[in-house]
Amino acid sequence: MALPPGTGLVAYNAAISRCARAGLYPRALALFREMRARGLRADEYTLPPLLNSAALLRAPPAARALHALLLRAGLASHLHVANALVDAYAKLSRPAAARAVFDGMPARDVVTWTSLLTGLARAGAHGEAARVYSGMVAAGLGPDEFAVAAALSSCAGSTMLDMGRSVHAAAVRRGLEPFLSVGNSLVSMYAKTGALRDARAVFDAMPARCTITWTALIVGCAQNGRGRQSLEIYADMVRSGCRPDYVTFIGLLFACSHAGLVDAGQAHFRSMVTDYGIAPGPDHYACMVDLLGRAGRLEEAMDLLNGSSTELDATVCKALLGACRVHRNAELAERAAEMVWRLDPTDAVPYVMLSNLYSRARRWGDVARIRALMKSRGITKEPGCSWVGVNGVAHLFHVEDRGHPRAAEIYGKMEEMTERIRAEGYVPDTDWALQDEAPEGRERGLAYHSERLAVAFGLLAVPAAAPIRVFKNLRVCGDCHAAIKMVAKVYGREIILRDANCFHHMKDGACSCGDYW
Repeated sequence: MALPPGTGLVAYNAAISRCARAGLYPRALALFREMRARGLRADEYTLPPLLNSAALLRAPPAARALHALLLRAGLASHLHVANALVDAYAKLSRPAAARAVFDGMPARDVVTWTSLLTGLARAGAHGEAARVYSGMVAAGLGPDEFAVAAALSSCAGSTMLDMGRSVHAAAVRRGLEPFLSVGNSLVSMYAKTGALRDARAVFDAMPARCTITWTALIVGCAQNGRGRQSLEIYADMVRSGCRPDYVTFIGLLFACSHAGLVDAGQAHFRSMVTDYGIAPGPDHYACMVDLLGRAGRLEEAMDLLNGSSTELDATVCKALLGACRVHRNAELAERAAEMVWRLDPTDAVPYVMLSNLYSRARRWGDVARIRALMKSRGITKEPGCSWVGVNGVAHLFHVEDRGHPRAAEIYGKMEEMTERIRAEGYVPDTDWALQDEAPEGRERGLAYHSERLAVAFGLLAVPAAAPIRVFKNLRVCGDCHAAIKMVAKVYGREIILRDANCFHHMKDGACSCGDYW
């Protein structure tokens, strides 16, 4: 409904602002078009609610058009207009555009910095977000609760525990800990960087909690090999009267699958529908397939998928493929791989999983066939790498990497590690070697995997009282898992290895995953 003829700019601005605040974003933009059609020119009060409306409607063309208009009108020099533009591009996951506007601003305030920081964090540009946070602090601007929450999110996403602790300290100094968003981000950050005791301490100290708080701790325990604790926390959550949501059940089912709790997992899968009316999505089905598959109940997993009314994605099929690899069921693995390829022919995961399955079965002809198929289709495998942080610096390693400045010391420590764990009874499991070589060559290939190089460097560089924290972009192989457990034992160290699947807290020759990951 149009405003009466003769309505002035002030009235239009007020109407646009009211619509934007009420969530009537299309109406706000329609009023702007009507206003323009009546010959009224936008001013610095017109544009911020319009930019926010365009962002929340996920309409990049509208945001770009408004950007062009404000440049022509000479409104970019108004701080609150430029802030709204940075915020709009950030919400639209256009971090480069947000950064370009930010860099061109003659003056900035805490809103400017926070908008850019939250946008970068949301877009997954965690390293850049961390640098923006550091720049904000260096500029003398105290972060608010939104900036702190975004910075903690990026510390979690980029495994920067030391920086996360620094952000936590800043939050305490500024009295921001009581904010629910800050507490939730702290629990998530500590859990995602393997500092589960700290996550629990923050959780216990929080004056109020919500579904996000409980879910962050449930997921954190599951990812850190504490599946039974996840179930206990969930029981406490229900008793507290807090209602679980879609994500809570992903964490619960993940916990059950990684702890081998088949009956509990099936009960929670039923409960999410019958007790809470939450329809299972692909992530829930992937966890259930993983749960049943790890237990060797592959037929039940297939029956579950066949009876599903949910449109399943490649994640579910890859979970089935992973279960087939564990149980060396090549026939079903090939069917699962075909299912993934139909959904996404460029996905490298099924090629790699099939190749690994064939390697463990010593079916070298099939390994060569899969690799040739990858090459013909232009599919490349993500190279494995591991890194360990020392004094705020990440040291990166690849397989048989000799590029580190301390490479000679690292390889010397590697030889020492191997001798000591062999004396404790370690025998290489050459089934995990992926090349058709003589036994000596297969053992040598395993010995210099990136995670072992990172552990060796950790033994050299990380103080004896501190845990060695190693991060790997792919899943750890079974032989490296066994070897690093032994290293933790013979050196009396705690080694925390996070691979693409979960955390492994290794100490005294045992792992938190119970060798079931």
